[in-house]
Amino acid sequence: MAKKSSVEKNERRRRLVAQYAARRKALKAIAQDEKLSLEDRFQAQLKLAELPRNSSATRIRNRCELTGRPRATYRKLKMSRLAIRELGSQGMIPGLVKSSW
Repeated sequence: MAKKSSVEKNERRRRLVAQYAARRKALKAIAQDEKLSLEDRFQAQLKLAELPRNSSATRIRNRCELTGRPRATYRKLKMSRLAIRELGSQGMIPGLVKSSW
Protein backbone atom coordinates (compact mmCIF):
# COMPACT_ATOMS: atom_id res chain seq x y z
CA MET A 1 0.00 0.00 0.00
CA ALA A 2 1.35 3.41 -0.97
CA LYS A 3 1.66 6.25 1.50
CA LYS A 4 -1.58 8.14 1.94
CA SER A 5 0.24 11.41 1.40
CA SER A 6 1.42 10.32 -2.06
CA VAL A 7 -2.06 9.27 -3.12
CA GLU A 8 -3.55 12.48 -1.73
CA LYS A 9 -0.91 14.61 -3.45
CA ASN A 10 -1.84 12.98 -6.75
CA GLU A 11 -5.54 13.70 -6.13
CA ARG A 12 -4.72 17.37 -5.46
CA ARG A 13 -2.90 17.46 -8.79
CA ARG A 14 -5.94 15.99 -10.56
CA ARG A 15 -8.16 18.69 -9.06
CA LEU A 16 -5.73 21.46 -10.08
CA VAL A 17 -5.50 20.13 -13.63
CA ALA A 18 -9.30 20.17 -13.93
CA GLN A 19 -9.50 23.66 -12.40
CA TYR A 20 -6.92 25.26 -14.72
CA ALA A 21 -7.56 23.21 -17.89
CA ALA A 22 -9.53 25.88 -19.78
CA ARG A 23 -7.17 28.72 -18.85
CA ARG A 24 -4.10 26.64 -19.74
CA LYS A 25 -5.60 25.59 -23.08
CA ALA A 26 -6.43 29.19 -24.04
CA LEU A 27 -2.96 30.46 -23.14
CA LYS A 28 -1.29 27.64 -25.05
CA ALA A 29 -3.38 28.42 -28.13
CA ILE A 30 -2.30 32.07 -27.98
CA ALA A 31 1.36 31.17 -27.41
CA GLN A 32 1.42 28.81 -30.41
CA ASP A 33 -0.55 31.02 -32.83
CA GLU A 34 2.03 32.33 -35.30
CA LYS A 35 -0.40 34.91 -36.70
CA LEU A 36 -0.19 36.94 -33.50
CA SER A 37 2.62 39.35 -32.69
CA LEU A 38 5.69 38.13 -30.87
CA GLU A 39 4.90 40.30 -27.83
CA ASP A 40 1.40 38.84 -27.43
CA ARG A 41 2.73 35.32 -27.69
CA PHE A 42 5.46 36.08 -25.17
CA GLN A 43 2.94 37.58 -22.72
CA ALA A 44 0.81 34.43 -23.01
CA GLN A 45 3.89 32.33 -22.33
CA LEU A 46 4.68 34.38 -19.22
CA LYS A 47 1.11 34.00 -17.93
CA LEU A 48 1.32 30.28 -18.59
CA ALA A 49 4.50 30.11 -16.51
CA GLU A 50 2.74 31.86 -13.61
CA LEU A 51 0.15 29.09 -13.30
CA PRO A 52 0.81 26.45 -10.64
CA ARG A 53 3.17 23.70 -11.77
CA ASN A 54 0.83 21.00 -10.55
CA SER A 55 -1.89 22.25 -12.89
CA SER A 56 -0.04 20.63 -15.78
CA ALA A 57 -1.50 17.28 -16.85
CA THR A 58 1.94 15.71 -17.21
CA ARG A 59 2.46 15.88 -13.43
CA ILE A 60 -0.35 13.39 -12.77
CA ARG A 61 0.89 9.91 -11.92
CA ASN A 62 -1.18 6.86 -12.88
CA ARG A 63 -1.72 4.91 -9.68
CA CYS A 64 -3.54 1.71 -8.76
CA GLU A 65 -7.06 2.39 -7.49
CA LEU A 66 -6.78 -0.33 -4.85
CA THR A 67 -3.23 -0.11 -3.55
CA GLY A 68 -1.94 3.26 -4.80
CA ARG A 69 1.07 1.56 -6.42
CA PRO A 70 2.62 3.99 -8.93
CA ARG A 71 4.29 1.49 -11.26
CA ALA A 72 3.10 -1.36 -13.47
CA THR A 73 -0.41 0.08 -13.69
CA TYR A 74 -2.76 -1.00 -16.46
CA ARG A 75 -4.54 2.08 -17.81
CA LYS A 76 -7.67 0.26 -18.89
CA LEU A 77 -8.33 -1.30 -15.48
CA LYS A 78 -6.61 1.40 -13.37
CA MET A 79 -5.01 -1.33 -11.30
CA SER A 80 -1.47 -2.57 -10.79
CA ARG A 81 -0.32 -5.94 -12.03
CA LEU A 82 -0.20 -7.25 -8.47
CA ALA A 83 -3.80 -6.27 -7.73
CA ILE A 84 -4.95 -7.80 -11.03
CA ARG A 85 -3.13 -11.03 -10.23
CA GLU A 86 -4.67 -11.23 -6.78
CA LEU A 87 -8.22 -10.52 -7.97
CA GLY A 88 -7.75 -12.86 -10.93
CA SER A 89 -6.73 -15.69 -8.61
CA GLN A 90 -9.87 -15.11 -6.57
CA GLY A 91 -12.03 -15.11 -9.72
CA MET A 92 -13.16 -11.51 -9.20
CA ILE A 93 -12.29 -10.27 -12.71
CA PRO A 94 -14.60 -11.65 -15.44
CA GLY A 95 -12.75 -13.32 -18.30
CA LEU A 96 -9.42 -13.42 -16.51
CA VAL A 97 -8.00 -16.79 -15.54
CA LYS A 98 -4.61 -17.04 -13.90
CA SER A 99 -2.85 -20.06 -15.31
CA SER A 100 -1.02 -22.46 -13.04
CA TRP A 101 0.68 -25.72 -13.91
